Amino acid sequence: MEMSTAGPGMLSHQQRSMKRRRWGGLRQQWKLLGLFEIDQQHEFYSLTCMMKEGLAAAIQSTIDDPPANELTDEDFRLEVTQIHKDFTMETFAGPVFATLRGSLGMTEQEYQQSLCSENCYLQFISNSKSKADFFLTNDKRFFLKTQNKREIKFLLGNLKIYMEHLRKYPHSLVVKFLGVHRIQIPQRRKKFFIVMQSVFYPDDRINARYDIKGCEVSRWTEPAPEGSHIIVVLKDLNFEGQFITLDQQRSWLLRQVEIDTHFLRQLNVLDYSLLLAHQPLHHDERHQGLSFATLIVRAKKSVNPGSSPIHMNAATVPGAVVDEDPALSLSETDSGLKTPHSQAASRSSSPRTCAKDAGPASAEAELQDFQAQNRRLLPNLKNPLHIIDGPEQRYFVGIIDIFTVYSFKKRLEHLWKRLRHPGRSFSTVSPQTYCLRLCQWVQDHTK
Repeated sequence: MEMSTAGPGMLSHQQRSMKRRRWGGLRQQWKLLGLFEIDQQHEFYSLTCMMKEGLAAAIQSTIDDPPANELTDEDFRLEVTQIHKDFTMETFAGPVFATLRGSLGMTEQEYQQSLCSENCYLQFISNSKSKADFFLTNDKRFFLKTQNKREIKFLLGNLKIYMEHLRKYPHSLVVKFLGVHRIQIPQRRKKFFIVMQSVFYPDDRINARYDIKGCEVSRWTEPAPEGSHIIVVLKDLNFEGQFITLDQQRSWLLRQVEIDTHFLRQLNVLDYSLLLAHQPLHHDERHQGLSFATLIVRAKKSVNPGSSPIHMNAATVPGAVVDEDPALSLSETDSGLKTPHSQAASRSSSPRTCAKDAGPASAEAELQDFQAQNRRLLPNLKNPLHIIDGPEQRYFVGIIDIFTVYSFKKRLEHLWKRLRHPGRSFSTVSPQTYCLRLCQWVQDHTK
């Protein structure tokens, strides 16, 4: 019997056609631009299955052997390798991230369930310049993002300082890193990836998303057609003419953005983004009374261990940075802000727990800590650290992409952009300028 074989050109054409049909099916299935289910036909299906298996084992080890109450230098340097049938998985500083997850009120079991469930991951196609791959858990609670070696080295090298910042300011808007891993598959390059808490969670009612850098060059994205289900992350110029309307919570947001960007300035980084999204409040959400029971729940969420990173004993976090300027309230001359901001930051950021003999003096100390750490009354919601309710809108706010150091290469890029875009603002500027400019943007776009 005679058999015919297709030539390489024919085979390549057939493969391309099959790939186009497969991707077409995914697009039709989700009817969303930028978000695709990673099913068995997806190019990343095998990789994400291995990531799930590796994460399940890594998290199980912290369930079986929880981290000690006190973190040590060794915990920050710890690297654990687990060998699986088709790959190996390395976990970096596991006890540190497990401690952080616990401080956020997250159990290891629910973390494992979300990351390792049978449901497929989602692939997020970003419009950023990054070459990273973005995956989202099926419940959209956690992001997984591939990172290069330099970025991972930067994160782990500054992990103590990052943890100290979250201890001093438990309601920080800086993205919460929940794990750092490296997966090695034979005959392939090693892949580093991080796990982060999604700022936009839960996202079922969000109707607009923005990535804000406080500048104008390349900061416009074509919006989705009206009435479509397409997900588009818009930029600074798309937001012009709008405001974040918070009323009483405006001063808190201005202060926290200043605290967080000052921290990033100390790390000598730039090009980070303020993620912003909003959704209208329902009638009952706008007019709900604050009952005593609700107030108690929200107060506990705002101050108790397990609802913010504050219960990581300050004395046990090694490598604590020197306290920032007590005022940290950059003066009008220093900050460039056109209006004075609210109360200054901490003179002392040591956490206090409610003592059995707590009296008026203890309560006063608690209040001082609450103010010094710039805490607020958190909403009784699933993602309270990144959600702020205004009179009419619910806002999701967070600071992400904090790995770009102001290197010699970035300084050259700054000079080149000054020549190419005279008189216009662009993202590549010194960390100090970047920090102050983003603070000014928030100042100008809130009320």
